[in-house]
Amino acid sequence: MVHGSHRTRRIYQFTCMLLDGEGGFAAFEKIATHGVSSKPIPAEFGVEGFFFRYERHFVYWQHLSNGDIGIVTVLHESMHQIDRFGEDFGLA
Repeated sequence: MVHGSHRTRRIYQFTCMLLDGEGGFAAFEKIATHGVSSKPIPAEFGVEGFFFRYERHFVYWQHLSNGDIGIVTVLHESMHQIDRFGEDFGLA
């Protein structure tokens, strides 16, 4: 099962509206089946997790303690990823 925050759902809904479809949700569901090519988050961030690119967005996710997959954040490629990433993982 894939979980996400309220903000992530709002971002996703906006993204779907822009893309005129639900491709992003399908990409989220493919995380568990390794249907998307995820990379580990670089060690310098100090958190464990993964990310993949979906069209013009980066999806950051991690395994939750109960075994589920949690979507941490979805960022447009133009956003400053380091600052937002720290905020979403509670590091800022």
